Amino acid sequence: MASNKKGRTPAAAVVTLKSVAEHVGLSPGIVSSVLNDSPSAKHIPQRTRERILTAARELNYRPNFFARSLRNKRTNTIGVITHDIGDGYGGLVIAGIENYIRQREYFFVTGVHRHDPQLFEQYSRLLMQRGVEGFITVDLILQHSLPLPTVAVSGHKPHPGVTNIVLDHRRAAALALEHLLALGHKDIAFMKGHPASSDSEHRWQAIGEVAKGLGLAVRPELTVQIEAEESSPSLGYPYTKQLLARNRPFTALFAYNDISAIGAVRAIQEAGLRVPQDISVVGFDDIESAAFLSPSLTTVRQPLRRMGEIAAQILIEQIEGKGGSGKEVAVEPEFVVRESTAKARPRS
Repeated sequence: MASNKKGRTPAAAVVTLKSVAEHVGLSPGIVSSVLNDSPSAKHIPQRTRERILTAARELNYRPNFFARSLRNKRTNTIGVITHDIGDGYGGLVIAGIENYIRQREYFFVTGVHRHDPQLFEQYSRLLMQRGVEGFITVDLILQHSLPLPTVAVSGHKPHPGVTNIVLDHRRAAALALEHLLALGHKDIAFMKGHPASSDSEHRWQAIGEVAKGLGLAVRPELTVQIEAEESSPSLGYPYTKQLLARNRPFTALFAYNDISAIGAVRAIQEAGLRVPQDISVVGFDDIESAAFLSPSLTTVRQPLRRMGEIAAQILIEQIEGKGGSGKEVAVEPEFVVRESTAKARPRS
Protein backbone atom coordinates (compact mmCIF):
# COMPACT_ATOMS: atom_id res chain seq x y z
CA MET A 1 0.00 0.00 0.00
CA ALA A 2 1.38 3.38 -1.00
CA SER A 3 2.19 5.86 1.76
CA ASN A 4 3.23 9.48 2.01
CA LYS A 5 6.60 10.74 3.21
CA LYS A 6 5.56 10.49 6.87
CA GLY A 7 4.53 6.87 6.45
CA ARG A 8 0.79 7.52 6.61
CA THR A 9 -1.84 6.38 4.10
CA PRO A 10 -3.25 9.41 2.26
CA ALA A 11 -6.89 10.18 2.99
CA ALA A 12 -9.36 9.52 0.21
CA ALA A 13 -10.21 12.62 -1.78
CA VAL A 14 -13.52 14.20 -0.85
CA VAL A 15 -15.98 14.08 -3.73
CA THR A 16 -17.83 17.37 -3.88
CA LEU A 17 -20.86 18.41 -5.86
CA LYS A 18 -18.48 20.41 -8.07
CA SER A 19 -16.51 17.21 -8.73
CA VAL A 20 -19.65 15.45 -9.94
CA ALA A 21 -20.52 18.44 -12.14
CA GLU A 22 -17.07 18.40 -13.76
CA HIS A 23 -17.30 14.64 -14.28
CA VAL A 24 -20.56 14.89 -16.26
CA GLY A 25 -19.70 18.21 -17.91
CA LEU A 26 -22.69 20.11 -16.51
CA SER A 27 -23.11 23.14 -14.29
CA PRO A 28 -23.10 22.68 -10.48
CA GLY A 29 -26.59 24.21 -10.40
CA ILE A 30 -28.08 21.51 -12.62
CA VAL A 31 -26.31 18.75 -10.70
CA SER A 32 -27.43 20.20 -7.36
CA SER A 33 -31.01 20.36 -8.58
CA VAL A 34 -31.01 16.66 -9.49
CA LEU A 35 -29.15 15.39 -6.42
CA ASN A 36 -31.38 17.39 -4.07
CA ASP A 37 -34.51 16.42 -6.02
CA SER A 38 -35.62 20.04 -6.15
CA PRO A 39 -38.75 21.07 -8.14
CA SER A 40 -36.60 22.48 -10.97
CA ALA A 41 -35.22 18.97 -11.61
CA LYS A 42 -38.52 18.06 -13.26
CA HIS A 43 -37.54 20.20 -16.23
CA ILE A 44 -34.24 18.35 -16.76
CA PRO A 45 -34.40 15.48 -19.29
CA GLN A 46 -34.69 12.02 -17.73
CA ARG A 47 -31.53 10.80 -19.50
CA THR A 48 -29.53 13.68 -18.03
CA ARG A 49 -30.88 13.02 -14.53
CA GLU A 50 -29.94 9.35 -14.77
CA ARG A 51 -26.43 10.26 -15.95
CA ILE A 52 -25.95 12.58 -12.95
CA LEU A 53 -27.25 10.00 -10.46
CA THR A 54 -25.06 7.27 -11.95
CA ALA A 55 -21.99 9.51 -11.73
CA ALA A 56 -22.77 10.36 -8.10
CA ARG A 57 -22.97 6.64 -7.25
CA GLU A 58 -19.79 5.76 -9.12
CA LEU A 59 -17.86 8.60 -7.50
CA ASN A 60 -19.32 7.74 -4.08
CA TYR A 61 -20.65 11.26 -3.63
CA ARG A 62 -21.97 12.04 -0.14
CA PRO A 63 -23.81 15.35 0.41
CA ASN A 64 -22.53 17.44 3.29
CA PHE A 65 -25.70 17.61 5.35
CA PHE A 66 -24.26 19.82 8.09
CA ALA A 67 -22.81 22.34 5.67
CA ARG A 68 -26.13 22.52 3.85
CA SER A 69 -27.98 22.93 7.15
CA LEU A 70 -25.73 25.81 8.19
CA ARG A 71 -26.16 27.43 4.79
CA ASN A 72 -29.94 27.09 4.83
CA LYS A 73 -30.29 27.45 8.61
CA ARG A 74 -32.47 24.32 8.46
CA THR A 75 -32.03 20.75 9.69
CA ASN A 76 -35.39 19.27 8.66
CA THR A 77 -35.38 17.48 12.01
CA ILE A 78 -37.98 17.42 14.77
CA GLY A 79 -37.82 16.06 18.30
CA VAL A 80 -40.39 13.55 19.58
CA ILE A 81 -40.50 13.04 23.36
CA THR A 82 -42.82 10.29 24.56
CA HIS A 83 -43.50 8.28 27.70
CA ASP A 84 -42.33 4.99 26.20
CA ILE A 85 -41.20 4.27 22.65
CA GLY A 86 -42.11 0.59 22.72
CA ASP A 87 -45.64 0.63 24.16
CA GLY A 88 -48.72 0.22 22.00
CA TYR A 89 -49.91 3.81 22.56
CA GLY A 90 -46.69 5.68 21.86
CA GLY A 91 -45.68 3.29 19.08
CA LEU A 92 -48.82 4.03 17.05
CA VAL A 93 -48.44 7.81 17.49
CA ILE A 94 -44.81 7.63 16.39
CA ALA A 95 -45.80 5.49 13.39
CA GLY A 96 -48.17 8.26 12.30
CA ILE A 97 -45.49 10.92 12.78
CA GLU A 98 -42.96 8.91 10.77
CA ASN A 99 -45.42 8.26 7.96
CA TYR A 100 -46.10 11.96 7.46
CA ILE A 101 -42.64 13.45 7.90
CA ARG A 102 -41.05 10.86 5.61
CA GLN A 103 -43.18 12.20 2.78
CA ARG A 104 -42.00 15.72 3.59
CA GLU A 105 -38.32 14.68 3.77
CA TYR A 106 -38.02 15.41 7.47
CA PHE A 107 -36.37 13.30 10.14
CA PHE A 108 -37.08 12.84 13.83
CA VAL A 109 -35.09 11.98 16.92
CA THR A 110 -36.70 10.66 20.06
CA GLY A 111 -36.44 11.02 23.80
CA VAL A 112 -38.32 9.31 26.64
CA HIS A 113 -39.74 11.42 29.47
CA ARG A 114 -41.36 8.67 31.63
CA HIS A 115 -43.49 11.43 33.17
CA ASP A 116 -40.35 12.80 34.86
CA PRO A 117 -40.15 16.62 34.45
CA GLN A 118 -36.37 16.66 34.95
CA LEU A 119 -35.85 13.95 32.36
CA PHE A 120 -38.02 15.89 29.93
CA GLU A 121 -35.99 19.06 30.50
CA GLN A 122 -32.76 17.16 29.84
CA TYR A 123 -34.03 15.64 26.61
CA SER A 124 -35.54 18.86 25.31
CA ARG A 125 -32.25 20.73 25.87
CA LEU A 126 -30.26 17.91 24.29
CA LEU A 127 -32.48 17.79 21.22
CA MET A 128 -32.32 21.55 20.78
CA GLN A 129 -28.52 21.28 20.86
CA ARG A 130 -28.84 18.71 18.08
CA GLY A 131 -30.67 21.25 15.95
CA VAL A 132 -34.31 20.12 16.03
CA GLU A 133 -36.70 22.71 14.65
CA GLY A 134 -39.73 21.79 16.73
CA PHE A 135 -41.15 19.30 19.22
CA ILE A 136 -43.95 16.77 19.45
CA THR A 137 -44.68 15.58 22.99
CA VAL A 138 -46.75 12.46 23.68
CA ASP A 139 -48.68 11.74 26.92
CA LEU A 140 -47.05 14.55 28.85
CA ILE A 141 -48.49 17.17 31.18
CA LEU A 142 -46.47 20.03 29.73
CA GLN A 143 -45.63 22.56 32.43
CA HIS A 144 -44.45 25.42 30.19
CA SER A 145 -43.83 26.54 26.64
CA LEU A 146 -40.68 25.55 24.77
CA PRO A 147 -38.47 27.89 22.72
CA LEU A 148 -39.52 26.06 19.53
CA PRO A 149 -42.90 25.30 17.92
CA THR A 150 -44.54 22.46 19.86
CA VAL A 151 -47.47 20.10 19.35
CA ALA A 152 -48.68 18.07 22.34
CA VAL A 153 -50.46 14.80 21.59
CA SER A 154 -52.93 14.30 24.45
CA GLY A 155 -51.91 17.68 25.79
CA HIS A 156 -54.46 19.64 27.78
CA LYS A 157 -52.71 22.64 29.32
CA PRO A 158 -52.80 25.83 27.22
CA HIS A 159 -49.37 27.38 26.64
CA PRO A 160 -48.21 30.04 24.14
CA GLY A 161 -46.81 28.40 21.02
CA VAL A 162 -48.24 24.97 21.88
CA THR A 163 -50.99 23.21 19.92
CA ASN A 164 -52.81 20.48 21.85
CA ILE A 165 -54.30 17.46 20.08
CA VAL A 166 -57.00 15.98 22.28
CA LEU A 167 -59.60 13.24 22.17
CA ASP A 168 -63.23 13.99 22.98
CA HIS A 169 -63.19 12.10 26.29
CA ARG A 170 -66.80 12.84 27.10
CA ARG A 171 -67.89 11.19 23.87
CA ALA A 172 -65.54 8.29 24.56
CA ALA A 173 -67.02 7.73 28.02
CA ALA A 174 -70.55 7.89 26.62
CA LEU A 175 -69.78 5.26 23.97
CA ALA A 176 -68.40 2.82 26.57
CA LEU A 177 -70.97 3.32 29.32
CA GLU A 178 -73.98 3.34 26.99
CA HIS A 179 -72.74 0.04 25.53
CA LEU A 180 -72.47 -1.56 28.96
CA LEU A 181 -75.83 -0.23 30.12
CA ALA A 182 -77.48 -1.57 26.96
CA LEU A 183 -76.13 -5.00 27.93
CA GLY A 184 -77.73 -4.68 31.35
CA HIS A 185 -74.63 -3.84 33.40
CA LYS A 186 -75.26 -1.73 36.50
CA ASP A 187 -72.42 -2.89 38.77
CA ILE A 188 -69.44 -1.52 36.83
CA ALA A 189 -65.88 -1.34 38.19
CA PHE A 190 -63.45 1.35 37.04
CA MET A 191 -59.70 1.83 36.79
CA LYS A 192 -58.45 5.41 37.20
CA GLY A 193 -55.30 6.24 35.24
CA HIS A 194 -51.98 7.14 36.81
CA PRO A 195 -52.05 10.81 37.91
CA ALA A 196 -49.02 11.62 35.75
CA SER A 197 -50.71 10.40 32.58
CA SER A 198 -51.86 13.44 30.63
CA ASP A 199 -55.34 12.03 29.92
CA SER A 200 -56.06 10.61 33.37
CA GLU A 201 -57.78 13.56 35.04
CA HIS A 202 -59.81 14.54 31.98
CA ARG A 203 -60.94 10.99 31.25
CA TRP A 204 -62.03 10.40 34.84
CA GLN A 205 -63.92 13.68 34.94
CA ALA A 206 -65.68 12.75 31.69
CA ILE A 207 -66.63 9.32 33.06
CA GLY A 208 -68.13 10.92 36.16
CA GLU A 209 -70.17 13.43 34.17
CA VAL A 210 -71.48 10.85 31.70
CA ALA A 211 -72.27 8.32 34.45
CA LYS A 212 -74.27 10.92 36.36
CA GLY A 213 -76.25 11.79 33.24
CA LEU A 214 -77.04 8.12 32.70
CA GLY A 215 -78.08 7.56 36.31
CA LEU A 216 -75.14 5.21 36.85
CA ALA A 217 -73.39 5.16 40.24
CA VAL A 218 -69.58 5.26 40.26
CA ARG A 219 -68.94 3.49 43.56
CA PRO A 220 -65.67 3.95 45.49
CA GLU A 221 -65.56 0.26 46.42
CA LEU A 222 -65.60 -0.60 42.70
CA THR A 223 -62.94 1.94 41.78
CA VAL A 224 -59.19 1.35 41.84
CA GLN A 225 -56.40 3.89 41.30
CA ILE A 226 -53.47 2.85 39.11
CA GLU A 227 -50.20 3.88 40.76
CA ALA A 228 -47.67 1.98 38.63
CA GLU A 229 -46.32 3.17 35.28
CA GLU A 230 -45.86 -0.16 33.53
CA SER A 231 -46.10 -0.35 29.75
CA SER A 232 -47.04 -4.04 29.75
CA PRO A 233 -50.20 -6.02 30.62
CA SER A 234 -48.86 -6.34 34.17
CA LEU A 235 -50.20 -2.81 34.64
CA GLY A 236 -53.81 -3.91 35.16
CA TYR A 237 -53.22 -7.32 36.69
CA PRO A 238 -52.62 -6.43 40.40
CA TYR A 239 -55.33 -3.75 40.47
CA THR A 240 -57.94 -6.17 39.18
CA LYS A 241 -56.78 -8.60 41.88
CA GLN A 242 -57.47 -5.82 44.40
CA LEU A 243 -60.98 -5.30 43.05
CA LEU A 244 -61.76 -9.02 43.18
CA ALA A 245 -60.38 -9.31 46.72
CA ARG A 246 -62.88 -6.73 47.99
CA ASN A 247 -65.69 -9.24 47.42
CA ARG A 248 -67.94 -6.53 46.01
CA PRO A 249 -69.60 -8.10 42.95
CA PHE A 250 -69.33 -6.37 39.58
CA THR A 251 -70.34 -7.56 36.13
CA ALA A 252 -68.22 -5.23 34.03
CA LEU A 253 -64.86 -3.45 34.21
CA PHE A 254 -63.97 -0.25 32.35
CA ALA A 255 -60.16 -0.22 32.28
CA TYR A 256 -58.04 2.91 31.86
CA ASN A 257 -56.41 1.62 28.68
CA ASP A 258 -55.96 -1.55 26.64
CA ILE A 259 -52.74 -2.54 28.38
CA SER A 260 -54.45 -2.52 31.78
CA ALA A 261 -57.50 -4.29 30.29
CA ILE A 262 -55.34 -7.16 29.02
CA GLY A 263 -53.86 -7.63 32.50
CA ALA A 264 -57.36 -7.45 33.96
CA VAL A 265 -58.59 -10.29 31.75
CA ARG A 266 -55.77 -12.50 33.03
CA ALA A 267 -56.56 -11.70 36.67
CA ILE A 268 -60.27 -12.42 36.16
CA GLN A 269 -59.55 -15.75 34.49
CA GLU A 270 -57.13 -16.77 37.23
CA ALA A 271 -59.91 -16.15 39.75
CA GLY A 272 -61.96 -18.84 38.01
CA LEU A 273 -64.25 -16.35 36.27
CA ARG A 274 -64.96 -16.01 32.58
CA VAL A 275 -64.72 -13.02 30.26
CA PRO A 276 -67.30 -11.98 29.16
CA GLN A 277 -69.78 -14.51 30.61
CA ASP A 278 -69.08 -13.48 34.23
CA ILE A 279 -67.37 -10.11 33.80
CA SER A 280 -67.27 -7.95 30.68
CA VAL A 281 -64.13 -5.88 30.06
CA VAL A 282 -63.81 -2.65 28.07
CA GLY A 283 -60.43 -1.13 27.17
CA PHE A 284 -59.33 2.22 25.78
CA ASP A 285 -57.02 3.09 22.82
CA ASP A 286 -57.40 0.07 20.49
CA ILE A 287 -53.70 -0.81 20.35
CA GLU A 288 -52.75 -3.37 17.72
CA SER A 289 -52.76 -6.35 20.11
CA ALA A 290 -56.33 -5.65 21.33
CA ALA A 291 -57.87 -7.54 18.42
CA PHE A 292 -55.71 -10.63 19.06
CA LEU A 293 -56.40 -11.09 22.75
CA SER A 294 -58.53 -14.11 23.69
CA PRO A 295 -61.25 -12.99 23.98
CA SER A 296 -60.62 -10.06 21.64
CA LEU A 297 -61.02 -6.73 23.38
CA THR A 298 -64.00 -4.40 23.15
CA THR A 299 -62.49 -0.93 23.37
CA VAL A 300 -62.71 2.81 22.75
CA ARG A 301 -60.57 3.51 19.73
CA GLN A 302 -58.33 6.54 19.73
CA PRO A 303 -57.08 7.27 16.19
CA LEU A 304 -53.51 7.24 17.50
CA ARG A 305 -51.75 6.89 14.15
CA ARG A 306 -53.88 9.67 12.72
CA MET A 307 -53.15 11.85 15.78
CA GLY A 308 -49.44 11.40 15.05
CA GLU A 309 -49.93 12.42 11.43
CA ILE A 310 -51.95 15.49 12.43
CA ALA A 311 -49.28 16.49 14.95
CA ALA A 312 -46.53 16.19 12.34
CA GLN A 313 -48.50 18.15 9.76
CA ILE A 314 -49.28 21.00 12.15
CA LEU A 315 -45.68 21.18 13.39
CA ILE A 316 -44.13 21.24 9.92
CA GLU A 317 -46.58 23.94 8.83
CA GLN A 318 -45.50 26.03 11.81
CA ILE A 319 -41.79 25.41 11.15
CA GLU A 320 -42.20 26.45 7.51
CA GLY A 321 -44.26 29.51 8.43
CA LYS A 322 -47.40 28.22 6.72
CA GLY A 323 -49.64 28.09 9.77
CA GLY A 324 -49.98 29.50 13.25
CA SER A 325 -50.24 27.51 16.41
CA GLY A 326 -53.79 26.69 17.43
CA LYS A 327 -54.87 26.19 21.00
CA GLU A 328 -56.53 22.81 20.47
CA VAL A 329 -57.39 20.26 17.79
CA ALA A 330 -60.06 17.74 18.80
CA VAL A 331 -60.39 14.24 17.35
CA GLU A 332 -63.34 11.89 17.66
CA PRO A 333 -63.25 8.41 19.24
CA GLU A 334 -64.87 5.26 17.86
CA PHE A 335 -66.22 2.26 19.72
CA VAL A 336 -65.10 -1.20 18.66
CA VAL A 337 -67.23 -4.11 19.87
CA ARG A 338 -65.42 -7.44 20.06
CA GLU A 339 -65.65 -10.52 22.25
CA SER A 340 -64.87 -9.22 25.75
CA THR A 341 -68.35 -7.80 26.43
CA ALA A 342 -71.70 -9.59 26.70
CA LYS A 343 -75.04 -9.30 28.47
CA ALA A 344 -74.83 -9.00 32.24
CA ARG A 345 -75.38 -12.23 34.12
CA PRO A 346 -78.54 -12.33 36.24
CA ARG A 347 -78.08 -11.42 39.90
CA SER A 348 -77.93 -14.49 42.13
